[in-house]
This record gives sequence, C-alpha cells and structure tokens, in this order.
Amino acid sequence: MSRRQAIHASKFLSLVLRHRPDAAGVTLDAEGWVGIDELLAGCAARGVAITRAELLEVVRDSDKQRFAIDGERIRANQGHSVEIDLALPPSVPPARLFHGTVARFLASIVREGLLPGARRHVHLSPDVETARRVGMRRGEPVVLTVDAGAMTAAGLIFYRSENGVWLTDRVPPQFLTFPE
Repeated sequence: MSRRQAIHASKFLSLVLRHRPDAAGVTLDAEGWVGIDELLAGCAARGVAITRAELLEVVRDSDKQRFAIDGERIRANQGHSVEIDLALPPSVPPARLFHGTVARFLASIVREGLLPGARRHVHLSPDVETARRVGMRRGEPVVLTVDAGAMTAAGLIFYRSENGVWLTDRVPPQFLTFPE
C-alpha cells in the first residue's frame, strides 16, 4: 500500500469509526467497536476497498495509534463525535499535561477553558512535543499547560486512551497556564 493510499484509508477509517459509521453502512456497538469483516465489507460497498492486510498495516503504522483491534473487532481510540462509551477506567494523570492549539482560539479558551466541541472529550498530551505537533495541524502552535494535579484534587476525572492520550470532559480556565 502506498503512503497516499494508507493516508486515504486512515482518514476514511477515522471518519467511519469516530464520526460517521453510516459512511460505511456499519453500526458501532456501545463502546465503539465494529467487526472487522463488517467494516471491510462496508468500506468496499462505499468504494473504499481495503484488504484485511492493508487495514492491519494502517493500524500498525499509524503515527498516532488512532485505532485498536481486539480479536475480530476494531475501534478508534478516541476523538469520537458519536455517542459511545470507551469504557476506560478513571486514571490519575501526571501533575502536568499539555494541549496544543493555535492563537486564534486563545481568547475563547481564556474565557471558557478547553471544551470538547463536537467530540466526547478534551484531548491532552503527556508532553510538550506531542502537544506542539497537535497544534501544528491548524497553524503556528501554542502549547498550554494543564494543572492536571489540581484538577484531580478538585474532583475532575481523567481517562487514558490506549494510545496514551489523556481525556477529560473539560478543562476550566483556572487550571490552564498560557504562554507569555
């Protein structure tokens, strides 16, 4: 599979497994899983033919490890806009986490904090470099520091996805440090 084909397949799988299962004519279960054979048949029926070997290659080679396979089923690790429960246990995060964004969103973040928008959770990175790469997708990155220790002490809950992304329902502005 060429790099271009792999990127196309990964983007289509992200669309189906995070936002629009109907784009492949599949239904996700309550935790976001779908059978691999059902997914592959649905993709092929929609003109996006992916072999099992290609699917496994996309999952294995994804730089962000977006997908998880469990036996004969697959799901996205996080980033869902559809109603699912990842069934992740609450986890105690490190004292500091990071969030990559761009300057045009800072005024809103200062007022409201970090909100999930169309997604189910706010995504936080364990290190500055990962947060910087996330922010770069939308322009010149700005990295915010999240006082996850204080959030935990205040009773806010965190989850850690299978690929190491930290998830929480929201980050109120008082727990954020903005770069100078």
